Amino acid sequence: MFQPSQHDVRRFFCEAYAKQRAGQPLTPIETLAAGWIDEHPEYAADLADVDAALAAVFTVDEGRTNPFLHLAMHLSVSEQCSIDQPRGIRQAVELLAAKRNSLHDAQHEVMECLGEMIWASQRSGLPPDGHAYLDAVRRRATR
Repeated sequence: MFQPSQHDVRRFFCEAYAKQRAGQPLTPIETLAAGWIDEHPEYAADLADVDAALAAVFTVDEGRTNPFLHLAMHLSVSEQCSIDQPRGIRQAVELLAAKRNSLHDAQHEVMECLGEMIWASQRSGLPPDGHAYLDAVRRRATR
């Protein structure tokens, strides 16, 4: 399985942004990324300079979201929904999006669930629990 480095991820989003702005053809994954970039105009400056992006450090102490992590999580949730993995995530996200009247808002909630699953896995030393993740998303959809 391909495991991109932090620099690979940052370069990917910067290049997708540059290609989109220049009106160049995008690959399907770049098109998906560009859609999420459009939803986050506040990240434009971070995406405009690949060298600055590669050197940037984002810490919790700064109180600022890492734009590359945020966009990568949007992309991850979109990919999960496209292949319905874990099974049922597509429907759960669709229900949450309908409830919130916004796919973007729903994705932010799903990203919180995804982050909690990853944190729990790291803390426990156990593999990520896809069922717990899916259950957390479903609970949000029923609130």
